[in-house]
Amino acid sequence: MKRLWLLLPALLTGSMISCESDDDMPPPKPPGALEEVFTDSVYQLTGVAVSADGRLFTNYPLWSDTYRYALVETQPGNQVVPYPNAEMNNWQPGQSGEDKWVCVQAVYIDGANKMWVVDPASPGMEGVYQQSYKLVKIDIGTGQVERTYEFDGVAGNNSYINDVRVDTASRYAYLTNSNEGGIFVVNLATGNIRQVLQDHYSVRSDPAYTFTVDGRELMKNGQPVKIHSDGIALSPRGEWLYYKPLTDDKLYRIRTEYLQNEDLASADLEAHVEDLGHFTTTDGMIFDEDGNLYLGDIEHYRIVRIDPELQVTTLVEDSLLIWPDSYHISKDGYLYISCSQIQKQPDYNNGVDKRTSPYAIYRLKL
Repeated sequence: MKRLWLLLPALLTGSMISCESDDDMPPPKPPGALEEVFTDSVYQLTGVAVSADGRLFTNYPLWSDTYRYALVETQPGNQVVPYPNAEMNNWQPGQSGEDKWVCVQAVYIDGANKMWVVDPASPGMEGVYQQSYKLVKIDIGTGQVERTYEFDGVAGNNSYINDVRVDTASRYAYLTNSNEGGIFVVNLATGNIRQVLQDHYSVRSDPAYTFTVDGRELMKNGQPVKIHSDGIALSPRGEWLYYKPLTDDKLYRIRTEYLQNEDLASADLEAHVEDLGHFTTTDGMIFDEDGNLYLGDIEHYRIVRIDPELQVTTLVEDSLLIWPDSYHISKDGYLYISCSQIQKQPDYNNGVDKRTSPYAIYRLKL
C-alpha cells in the first residue's frame, strides 16, 4: 500500500518513474562538447542555417569536379534534398546562371525566418560566370523565391561574394567580398547595392601575418594564401557591423548608420571604422542576443566567445573543428558549426587531397 501511494502522483500527472538503471542511460555530454548533426563523406560543404522549426540547411560551393547539389535541406541518416528544387540545382556550364545556383557560398536565415542565399557564381573561384552573382531571398514555408538582388555593375569579375547578414528592421543586408576586399550594402527596399571600403586596410588581409594551419603556412601555387574580408556579423540591434579578413587576426567594426548613408564620401566613411585589435583567424562569426560574438580559430581548432567588454573565452577546442566555417544560433540555444576542411583541399597541398574524415556540421549548447 505504501508503494502505491508513492506512485500515485506520477499516475495522476500522466508520467511514470523510470525503472531504467543508470547503466542503461547514455552518458551526458560534458559542457563544451560537440554534437555531430550532419556529415557528408563526399561533397565539400561550407554553410549552415536552421529554420525556426528546426529544419537544417547546408550548401556546397562548386570548387571541384566532385559536386552534385548547390543548396540542400538535410534529412535523417545524412541524406539531402536539393533546395528549393532540383531544377535550381541543375546548372551546367553554358546555361544562364540568372535563375539557377552556379556556386553557392553561404546560406543564412534571418530573424523573420526568411532564407538568404549567397551565390558568388564563381566556379573554382576563377571568375564570375556571366555576371550571374546574386543574393536570393526565399520563403522557407513555400520554397518560393521572393526576390533576387543582382550584383552586375557593382562587383567586378574577380570578386567573390562570401557571406551575408540581414537586418530585417532597417531592411538592409551586408555582404563581404573575400577575394578583393570590400563590403556590399544592399538596400532591400529599393534594390540599390553599393560596394564600400574596398580601398581601406580593414578589408585587406595583413600581408605581414603568417597564416599557419597544421604547422605550416597555408600556401597555394607557391604563394601565401591571402583571403580578405570574409566573416561578418551584425550586433543584436543592428547598430554595428563587425567584419574581418580571414587570414589575419584583426577585427573591425563600423556603425551601420554610416554604411547606410549613401551621401557619405569614401574618406568620411573610412574614418568611422574602428579597429578592435587582435583576436583569432576565423572564417565566419555570429552574435547571440546578449551581445556575445562567436568566432572560430582555424589555426588552433577552437571556438571562442568575445563578450561585450572584448574579453575572450575558449568554448571548445577539438580536433574535429577542421576549418570551422559558418555559424548559426538556433532558437533553442545551440551554436551550429560547419567544418569545410579547406586547408585539406588539393589546391593547398600540391595537388594532394589530405582529407581523412567527412565534412561535418556540429552543434554546441551555449
